[in-house]
Amino acid sequence: IHTTNDVGIPKLKSAENKIKAMNPHVEVVGYETALSSDNALELFRDYDVILDGTDNFPTRYLVNDACVLTGKPNAYGSIFRFEGQASVFATAGGPCYRCLYPEPPPPGLVPSCAEGGVLGVLPGIIGVIQATEAVKVILGIGEPLIGRFLIYDALRMKFRELKLRKDPDCPVCGTNPTVTKLIDYEQFCGVRPEPQVAQAAGAGVNEWEIDSVELKRRLDAGDKLFILDVREPNEYQINKIQGSTLIPLGELPRRYQELPKDVEIICQCKMGGRSQKALDFLRTVGFSNLKNLKGGILDWIDKVDPSQPKY
Repeated sequence: IHTTNDVGIPKLKSAENKIKAMNPHVEVVGYETALSSDNALELFRDYDVILDGTDNFPTRYLVNDACVLTGKPNAYGSIFRFEGQASVFATAGGPCYRCLYPEPPPPGLVPSCAEGGVLGVLPGIIGVIQATEAVKVILGIGEPLIGRFLIYDALRMKFRELKLRKDPDCPVCGTNPTVTKLIDYEQFCGVRPEPQVAQAAGAGVNEWEIDSVELKRRLDAGDKLFILDVREPNEYQINKIQGSTLIPLGELPRRYQELPKDVEIICQCKMGGRSQKALDFLRTVGFSNLKNLKGGILDWIDKVDPSQPKY
């Protein structure tokens, strides 16, 4: 168990106490630090199986590579909306996570749980499957999900299974691996550090952001701006900034060429999260004259146009 901030520490202690209450013979060791390329190999060294319940691509690739390099099986699980996935990676002769996903998706195009949502019971279901696979691997019984990829559809209450094969050209577990030590996984996944804060930092706006009041001032002044709304069509029907153009975030990779390159683009969504991802993606494909509307349409309604409904 690991946590990355002070808020997580009491939760970690509470989890330890609850587990102890259920089974006093279980030893829980908490690590009050974030998993990184600097400590992963050392942390994994004393354990037989690693259960990956992480929620971001840099850490998933880090866990996978550390498991391959230390020879530890990876009981993998992931969830999104109403679907879950599970498998066992990085065993002798079996595929690893990179055999299934050689490259991460373009940065910023996968919605977070806050944006996409997760059915509340789903983590428990997939977590139990991971725990089951860990027990089977440790005891050497049954048929673990090695070379098998389990997909659970909660809405239809159906399980599907895909066959996975070890990729001989895999850069980590293949015949001639090129990744022989842990790398910078945020760089590998295209995750950039936060932009530098501009001189107007006192207002809490950085050089890649614009607030609603400033946007309204510039629109009233006749500045030529292209407002890109990356929400879903049903959201756009509820409220919008007059003159904005709708291209949902998921469609942006195939439609970004519709955007002008000679006009400043203001990315906008409900609260600013998805539009920040859109901005990050557009930077990777050559756009530079960009800003993200801080606070999104909700901030616009609060400060500029309170006549519009919220959702």
